[in-house]
Amino acid sequence: MESYNQLKKNTARLSVISNSLLVILKLVVGLLTGAVSIVSEAAHSAVDLIAAIIAFYAVKKSSKPPDDDHAYGHGKYENLSAAIEAFLIILAALWIVYEAVVKLQSPQAPEMLEYGIAVMLISIGVNYWVSGKLLAVAHETESHALEADALHLRADIWTSVGVLAGLSIMKVTGLNWLDPVIAIAVSIIVFKAGYEMTRKSLYELTDVSLPEEEENIIKEILDSHPEVINFHQLRTRRSGSRRLIDVHLVLNKNMHLNQAHAICDQLEAIITVELGNCDVVIHIEPCDYHEDFGYCPIDGSETNK
Repeated sequence: MESYNQLKKNTARLSVISNSLLVILKLVVGLLTGAVSIVSEAAHSAVDLIAAIIAFYAVKKSSKPPDDDHAYGHGKYENLSAAIEAFLIILAALWIVYEAVVKLQSPQAPEMLEYGIAVMLISIGVNYWVSGKLLAVAHETESHALEADALHLRADIWTSVGVLAGLSIMKVTGLNWLDPVIAIAVSIIVFKAGYEMTRKSLYELTDVSLPEEEENIIKEILDSHPEVINFHQLRTRRSGSRRLIDVHLVLNKNMHLNQAHAICDQLEAIITVELGNCDVVIHIEPCDYHEDFGYCPIDGSETNK
């Protein structure tokens, strides 16, 4: 677990460094050429930088162990950071639209477009490599903060490709109105990414259940154990990269406590192997406690589910 936390921190730090360099580069070239599409790209990268800083803080905070005030750990910091990042993305999209509309009303010919083309090529290459690293580590560690940061950069790649194409066309044809139009197209892509991230992060902040396929895996594990008569009140949610699961388990009322405890340990271990980072809490009930959830097996017969 400690190695995962360090890996997440190092990867988040890489994103902060790369975004810092791209913001400076795009802003300088955008102001130098007078192209609003490049300035909008600088704004997009600035949002990515803020998001990367938030992700770095969230990853660092969420890696802390549970304490007296946070008995379930600090995983929600990752979900909260993803929500903040998504909100910032939407703000950036709206700002880009405003700047583009102003420029569209009085289009001006950008200068030295070759510098803009060069910086877009650099941006595409850097963001492709960094986002690939972020996604790989996010999937390995199940970090929502790093995943959100990676999605920012992937959106940045597509917007950079659009700006690159527009700048190239402008240089060849002299169609200056393409500059603000491209910026508006960039804003639509950015807004869509922000919306999707907002929806996902709000789901998890409001403790939505785990995906159906993951709950089905848990149910299959419980159903397949020969000593489990039945189960009910399965409740699941996520806190950052950690899955929180609790369930009521019906066992034979004559079973020794040691055996019942061993069964719970087995089930918790199997669920963790199948799903990854989990905190499983099992409440045991005797087989005659609820008539609706199974009955006590007759001696020598198979357990009924």
